[in-house]
Amino acid sequence: MKIRAARHTDAEAISQLIGPLVTKYILPSCSEQGAEILLRSMNRQSIENYFRSGYQYWLGEVDNQLMAVIGIKQNSHLYHLFVADSFQGSGHAKQLWQYAKAECLASGNPGIFTVNSALNAAPVYRKWGFEPLSEIRERSGIKDLPMRLQLKL
Repeated sequence: MKIRAARHTDAEAISQLIGPLVTKYILPSCSEQGAEILLRSMNRQSIENYFRSGYQYWLGEVDNQLMAVIGIKQNSHLYHLFVADSFQGSGHAKQLWQYAKAECLASGNPGIFTVNSALNAAPVYRKWGFEPLSEIRERSGIKDLPMRLQLKL
């Protein structure tokens, strides 16, 4: 997998990758209202707004095809991490996370990261050292688990 920084022009491709994955893996735990909110937050316009707001995205590509994406808010909050179904289970998410984490640390992150984990992704984040900050919560029909990672630097 080749990793590169995403550009604003990648917003549509990012949205096309994550939309079906959100539908398959996250929407089953959401209310109808939550599903609408979540899907709207993954469309091209929303991704473009994230870029304008300073979010950083990195893309994982194989043969110039987008197969994974990670988005970080404020150099510390893991906002998006998605891997295409056909590439899951091969360590690509971890590789992308390690890359983005190193970039954030090099840009001044003091070793603290957060994520509002989808329920099905929490075990992966726990393996990477994230710890729950509370119980599962539901906001606007969307369930997640707030988590935090404190690195020992």
